[in-house]
Amino acid sequence: MVNMGRRTAIAGSFATAALSRPYIANAANSTAVVWQVQGFVQEEDAAFRKTVADYEKLSGNKIDLSVMPFQALNQKAVAALTSGDVPDLIFHDAPTTLLPQNAWDDKLEDVSDVVEAQKSKLSATALLNASFYNGRTKKRAFYLAPIKQSCAPFHIWGDLIDKAGFDLKDAPKTWDAFWDFFKPVQTALRAKGMRKMYALGLQITTVGPNDGNGLFAHFLIANGGQDIVTKDGKLHTDDPKVREAAIKSVEFMTKCYKDGFVPPEALSWNDADDNNAYHEKLFVMNFDGTLSPELAMIKNQKQYHEAVVRGLPLRNDGSIMPAQLGAGGGFIPKGAKNIAVAKEFMTYFMRPEVMNENLKNGLGRWVPAIPSIVKEDPWWLDTKLDPHRSAYVHEAVLGPTIAQYNGFNPAWGKVAAEQIWGQCHADVIKSNMTASQAVDKAFKRVEEIFSRVVFG
Repeated sequence: MVNMGRRTAIAGSFATAALSRPYIANAANSTAVVWQVQGFVQEEDAAFRKTVADYEKLSGNKIDLSVMPFQALNQKAVAALTSGDVPDLIFHDAPTTLLPQNAWDDKLEDVSDVVEAQKSKLSATALLNASFYNGRTKKRAFYLAPIKQSCAPFHIWGDLIDKAGFDLKDAPKTWDAFWDFFKPVQTALRAKGMRKMYALGLQITTVGPNDGNGLFAHFLIANGGQDIVTKDGKLHTDDPKVREAAIKSVEFMTKCYKDGFVPPEALSWNDADDNNAYHEKLFVMNFDGTLSPELAMIKNQKQYHEAVVRGLPLRNDGSIMPAQLGAGGGFIPKGAKNIAVAKEFMTYFMRPEVMNENLKNGLGRWVPAIPSIVKEDPWWLDTKLDPHRSAYVHEAVLGPTIAQYNGFNPAWGKVAAEQIWGQCHADVIKSNMTASQAVDKAFKRVEEIFSRVVFG
């Protein structure tokens, strides 16, 4: 039997999060099965387990937790959503690889009631990254309870800049020119005997799954093409400004590769390969999501402090460039056996003090989805506590941001899965297409994919 006195007390505690605690009459049904993506650093997994333990102690419920690597979780989640044999909750770092299409197919539970508890505090971009269009109900709803968000900053070997005789303070302030700054650094380092050194970790990969797509989106934004997909889900490949931005992006990136400033293996990199090459100092600068490159070497304080994290420069026209953010958190598949506990756990997790403690214990690789947290807790912005975190946090939540396109239309997920932008680069590099020819070919395929998704 359930201890009614304790349950009543817990209900009062959860009421502070503006969502009353669901009453669970059967103690045998108070266990929720949760799948969690493995962190990039061990501290993230330990932080998650602590959050689970704290919730279990407070609620009396149990969390049956399974932790698995990113790709394994993706595969298992797809299989579960296809078969209907699902867990109660999936906690994912990059849920937009799964959510847009499954929300469209009506395979997810609406968690708007969970999000509502903290909605006024969440960033506008986190909210956009958490809501998706349902093809059956013909409306958008929240299918992700967002806990964290991230952006892609620049990761730079400051010691290599110094060795080459350059000063990072002299780097230009606009996008293309900033990338160009590192090319003579390569030349200087090779003249000093570092013959295998490259300037740029440019993920023009045809393999993916995520880095190349994110990189291309940032180049589009830098060139004025950020409205390729708008919030209403409409595709704008017919907009001359978008087409011009895509052509400029492909021209710049493929020229960097052809001119020898990018490792030749970049065309077949997966999401971990650029990180590994960065740690091996195969190139001077990388553009990649979160602080994972730095945190992976935090126990080597010499290397940790040789690295420099920088935010985004201006767009090529000199205007402020927004950072494209991704959000992570929990979602509930339809068919879950214990929706009540899954929702209650995420309601608890979204409380500002819980969110903050969890992400701090995870070393700040992810930034809270509630911006006021980083303004009120000096741990996030004090450069004396950490040399990298402040630049990242300013980029991720305090500067202008935009949401990932996946949330605007599930067709963008199919575009990303097909690695259309990586193939676009390969068409220029391997097949000698012009950038305009490659972009037109890519746009034709993108238009075909989007034609299959019609909002009612």
